[in-house]
Parts: sequence; C-alpha cells; structure tokens
Amino acid sequence: MSSVQALILDWAGTVVDFGSFAPTSIFVEAFARAYDFPVSLDEARQPMGLGKWDHIEALGRLPSVDSRWQACFGHPMSKEEVDHIYRTFMPLQIEAVTRFATPIEGVLPALAMLRQQGMRIGSCSGYPRQVMEALVPAAAKLGYQPDHWVATDDLKAGGRPGPWMALANVIELGIDAVHLCIKVDDAVPGITEGLNAGMWTVGLAVSGNEFGATWDEYQAMSEQEVAARRVLAKNKLQQAGAHYVIDTLADIQSVIADINGRLKNGERP
Repeated sequence: MSSVQALILDWAGTVVDFGSFAPTSIFVEAFARAYDFPVSLDEARQPMGLGKWDHIEALGRLPSVDSRWQACFGHPMSKEEVDHIYRTFMPLQIEAVTRFATPIEGVLPALAMLRQQGMRIGSCSGYPRQVMEALVPAAAKLGYQPDHWVATDDLKAGGRPGPWMALANVIELGIDAVHLCIKVDDAVPGITEGLNAGMWTVGLAVSGNEFGATWDEYQAMSEQEVAARRVLAKNKLQQAGAHYVIDTLADIQSVIADINGRLKNGERP
C-alpha cells in the first residue's frame, strides 16, 4: 500500500485543549506553590512537548528563570528542587486535564471521516501515565478515543524528542512502514519526535502552544493579530523541520491527499 495508514497525534493543543493551557498554566501554579517563585506563561510554554519532569528542568535552565532563581536562592535549580516542583505539579495537572479535555473545533468530524477511510489513529503525549489515565476517559466522554495511546513515562527508552512513543504506536497499530505515518503536533519536540521516527510531520500553527490563545481569545482577535501570531508559530514549526504546517488538525485532509500523491511518486519523508 502506498498511502498513509495512520496519524500519530499529540493531545493538548492538537486534539483537545485549544491553546494547550492545561499543562502551561499548571507549571506557573506549581512553581508558585512549591517555592513561591514566579514564572510567566510565556516562559512556561518554551519547553512544551517534553515530558513534564524534563519540562520543569528545562524551564529552570531558561536564562531568564535561572537568573531569578539564583538571585532568590543562591544556586541553580537542583534535581531535588525539580523533584519537589514535579510532586507539586502532578496532582494539579491531573485535576486540570479533566477541565481541558474538550476536543478542538472540527477535529472529531475530520477524524471520523478518516476512520471511515480505514485510517488508524495513534497518539502520544508529554503527560505521564498518571495524568493520561485521567485525561483519556475525560476525552472519551466528549467523543475522542484514539486506537492507542502512549504516555511519556511508559517506555524505558524515554519520551520526546526521541522517536520511541511514535514507534510504539506503529508496533501496536500494525502499520506496514513508518513512512506511511504522519506525526501531528503543536510543539517543536513533537515535530522532532516524528522526524526521528522517520514519519511525515505536520505542525499546528493556531490550535496549540506556539499560538498560545484560548478559543475565545482566538475568536475575538483581529485578522491582523491572527496572521501575525500564525506567522511566528509557522516559522518556528517549519524551522524545526515540519513537512507541513496547518492551522488545526481539522485541516488535515488536504495534507493527507498531498502526501499520498508524493508516496505514489516514490517520495519519502
């Protein structure tokens, strides 16, 4: 078969949680609760897509955060301090994902149409299993049930930006070849994950982390502001190596048609 067999989808900012707010807002809250230490939402977004412990560590290494941390505590953030923030973060995150499980506009009809065509739907996340076990049933109640899902701490090899979660989906779904898969993500580590797995990659410029707006904020924006934010997000995802960048997963049909044409011509990612 020389056509796409599966989508491997991220969760927050890709299928559910327009703007990817469940993870980002909770990082801000966790730092405040654990150490009464302020981080901004923009700072919290920068390492998005990594596993959550790695995200906290990377956030602590951002020059702006590191300088404030050292001024406050006299040393760079330690592994033990990352552990404490992570322990503070986890119960907050578990509660938050159930509130941010609403599917993004247009995504469910698009996926239903693809399934009718025989497409398999895999998924993976920067969330650990404990969080996914809250999110998966919450999303199912609202209509989203992928064929398989993998959490960032499920595999011994690790999570993003490595290829392992994406490849675990290939194995579980019984896909014939990695070049017959499309990895869709709203953040750079997820695009890198797909490239490392040998898949086509599609970045999302409006629904996710890089655009960084709620659905209501997006609806209220002027065309000029939407265009300006879209360009910044698109550039970042393209620089990461995304083969395609679209606004939301609801727009995926035309991309699949284009990739199918390229596959028939013998092209590979």
